[in-house]
Amino acid sequence: MATFRGADSTLLPAAHVADFPYAVAYSEFNSGNLIAQAINADAIDLGGWSEIPMVFAAAAKSNVAVVATLEGPTTDQAVLTPANSPYKSISDLRGKRVGYIRATTAHYFLIRMLEQAGLSWTDIQPVALSMSEGLTAIKSGSLDAWATYGYAIQILETAGAARVLQSAADILSGHYFIGANPRKLGDPAFRAAAADYLDRLNRAYATLEADKALWAKVVSPVIHVPEDVVLAYLRAQNRPYRARAWRQDDIVSAEAVARTFAKAGVLPQDANVAAVFSPALSKLLPG
Repeated sequence: MATFRGADSTLLPAAHVADFPYAVAYSEFNSGNLIAQAINADAIDLGGWSEIPMVFAAAAKSNVAVVATLEGPTTDQAVLTPANSPYKSISDLRGKRVGYIRATTAHYFLIRMLEQAGLSWTDIQPVALSMSEGLTAIKSGSLDAWATYGYAIQILETAGAARVLQSAADILSGHYFIGANPRKLGDPAFRAAAADYLDRLNRAYATLEADKALWAKVVSPVIHVPEDVVLAYLRAQNRPYRARAWRQDDIVSAEAVARTFAKAGVLPQDANVAAVFSPALSKLLPG
């Protein structure tokens, strides 16, 4: 099972729903595109990502299957700039070095923000970086801005190293996906375990949504961000997490994302997004 730092492997035990009747081994990742690559390589059986790694996987005809949708907040996604930079808006980034995490929400919302500002991808100096590389680069001052997500934002803000230039909260759909290893979906025991795991994940999120102080308490030492900062971040989330069966409108939304990347010349025009969706768990999950 793929997890992010401070996510499933922390949250399910905290909510007392980690008493699995099957074996669960976690592997930690810091971006959804790496999880999709790991499933394609037969190294992981289940993991989550946003619409963006999924459309890249579809374009590459990767061996992955979307089996569920995870609705979630969009308030933890933003373009950051060094705290002492002179930039006031995205339009100020013309000709500047802007970091991003390829094939993730950061890649997508950066393209959309540039479009909104009347700029294109070629109007900036885009620098594809991993999460750890981006953290180092923005702290060192070698980037003018960085499109990123998650607790990296709080880590940098808390350290006084960066500030939010623009939030992506109103750009992203809030649709995240649960991907599975297609090689395992023919096994009824795997399907049952995967559905049970997602039920436990929903129960964990419901428990912690009702007690965000507990959520912050268990996550803070794992991600090395002060508890009060984590709590403020959790309280600012604009919607809760909830796993459910995917719907047709999820495919439509993902296809719109694919068209954005195709227009920017990043993906081919003929990426078959719908082909990645599998109904293998649909009858086992809430709608």
